[in-house]
Amino acid sequence: MTTPDKVAQNLPLNPRVFLILLAFAEGSGYGYQVKKAVDRLSGGQVQLDVGSLYRAIAKLVDGDLIREAEARGNPDEDDERRRYYELTPLGRDVTSAEARRLNDLVEIARVNELLNSPGSGR
Repeated sequence: MTTPDKVAQNLPLNPRVFLILLAFAEGSGYGYQVKKAVDRLSGGQVQLDVGSLYRAIAKLVDGDLIREAEARGNPDEDDERRRYYELTPLGRDVTSAEARRLNDLVEIARVNELLNSPGSGR
């Protein structure tokens, strides 16, 4: 079971790390898939180079936020050298907590009229 202290120790997340965890929230995957997912999720604003991606993955594994997945991709398209990763329960809780934290900040910005409210036309 994940404790609130373990979650809090990991916050706030670096934006690139948050995007990597969001990619794993969509399902397990290997490096290149995660790289493409981060590009898509960020609307092309964040493009990870291979070295920084794999350093981040290693840190996420060491921090028990992701783990190597047992399930693999389609055997006809799979390469046995690929390592697939997935969120751990702690990783899911940390990703969720970061999303809530960011949402709370956005709400504060809206209250202070720094952002348009959805549907307000402002």
